[in-house]
Amino acid sequence: MTKDILSQSEIESLLGDTNVGEDTSKEDTITSIEKDTIGEIGNISMGTAATTLSTLLNKKVIITTPKVELTNSKKLANQHPLPFVAVDVSYREGLEGSNVLLVKTDDVKIITDLMMGKDEIDLERELTDLDLSAISEAMNQMMGSSATSLSEIFMKKIDIEPPRSYEITVNEGRETLEVLRGDEPIIKVSFKMVVEDLIDSELMQLLPLSFGQDMVKNLLGDSVIEDQIEESIETTNEIPQAPPKKETDTIKPHYEERSAKIERKAVSEEAIEKEAVMVSKPQFETFDTVENFGYNETIDLVGDIPVEITVELGRTTKKIGEILEYGPGTVLELDKLVGEPLNLYANGKYIAKGEVVVIDDN
Repeated sequence: MTKDILSQSEIESLLGDTNVGEDTSKEDTITSIEKDTIGEIGNISMGTAATTLSTLLNKKVIITTPKVELTNSKKLANQHPLPFVAVDVSYREGLEGSNVLLVKTDDVKIITDLMMGKDEIDLERELTDLDLSAISEAMNQMMGSSATSLSEIFMKKIDIEPPRSYEITVNEGRETLEVLRGDEPIIKVSFKMVVEDLIDSELMQLLPLSFGQDMVKNLLGDSVIEDQIEESIETTNEIPQAPPKKETDTIKPHYEERSAKIERKAVSEEAIEKEAVMVSKPQFETFDTVENFGYNETIDLVGDIPVEITVELGRTTKKIGEILEYGPGTVLELDKLVGEPLNLYANGKYIAKGEVVVIDDN
């Protein structure tokens, strides 16, 4: 039995080893406060981005509340071995850093076909430069609107660089994307993206740990985070019991408080009795008289200013895919009927309606 019992020195050495491990791991961890704050930032920014994407696709888009966790490039490579589309978004102003959005290739094809106005979605085709260009433009507008929301949160201007899209795997991204280089910790923010009955997939956002922590500090401040950490430490300690109050200490304050209330009440009643209240009938300003304003200037002063007159035959709305198919002989159907009055504009401002009259072939 004595062989199974550890000596005091062995116990201390084991405890020392565990403490060293804890100190090194704390540097690469994320607190619950930071996790909740990053999740809330992502929730607000992606909510705005979902509205922008819905406008682009003319479809209902839902992006759910995110899930925040800490990972690294090796774990991501094992979890996601298949190729995907990585959209690299860097901040130009307001924030220093970059983040990567990971989108599945099939989702990119669907988004591209919807932006092109196609009625049928083709998932069997190969991913082309057109798909990468389309997802870059979509993410540019989504993250642009997201930057506007972040500007309101951080109370300063935040702007992004034009996004760059790549079709790569995680292992390939470790050489191309700055976020995936090395074995540094990465914050993974996972969203569920639903586009009606076409897309029900996962959208991932990758942030360097330092960049995510800097955002939390900019939003909450260092003092708030330190206070939260101190509060969590204090809760683990024993709460000291307050010394019992003496009977005289408890009775005296109540007596003084009650006497103070009685004195305030007596003073207020005396002030009401002494104060004289004057009541008078309200007098309102009359608006019956109308002043006539005259202008000495003549209209001849502006008579020589040129004004562009435009007559609008009609309007229509077409999709980008239909416009690209236009050619010689294409007929456009407008929203006005033959003989219907046409709109007349002066410098782009609507002023009247009129009819088309032919005089001497003009």
